[in-house]
Amino acid sequence: MIILGIDPGYAIVGFGLVESVQGKFRMVACGAINTPAGVRLPARLRQIATDLEDLIGQFHPDVMAIEELFFNHNVTTGIGVAQARGVILMTAEKMGLPICEYNPSQVKQAVAGYGKAEKRQVMDMTKRLLNLNAVPKPDDAADAVAIALCHARSSTSLLKNLR
Repeated sequence: MIILGIDPGYAIVGFGLVESVQGKFRMVACGAINTPAGVRLPARLRQIATDLEDLIGQFHPDVMAIEELFFNHNVTTGIGVAQARGVILMTAEKMGLPICEYNPSQVKQAVAGYGKAEKRQVMDMTKRLLNLNAVPKPDDAADAVAIALCHARSSTSLLKNLR
């Protein structure tokens, strides 16, 4: 299974593609969709949709895992991120890609084993689980890879079979 992890944003959308086969994980690709500052939001959203379509078309993932929206302090930024997230969800749906959503605590729990782990702990475990020489860059891509790993580890859980 190839999982497309997405860390949503409107300036930078992190993505990470992870292959999961029988509990073993392999990094396929990671990076970011960058939209230029100073460009109107609708144009940025269109670019996100177009670039995401290209990415899905190139790698043919089986599922998309995306982080749920988390408002910190800046509501104005959160609204833009929410709009970008909506475009990302719509694009995946349009392309027939199943969508799974995870909150930050779920990602931390699945990757680092502790729902309140620090970012560096999650990144270190991401590096170890994928046997990488370094943490993926930029940070948005590293977050997206962790989201993909969260889905890989959660989707193979024996607990899901008990439902």
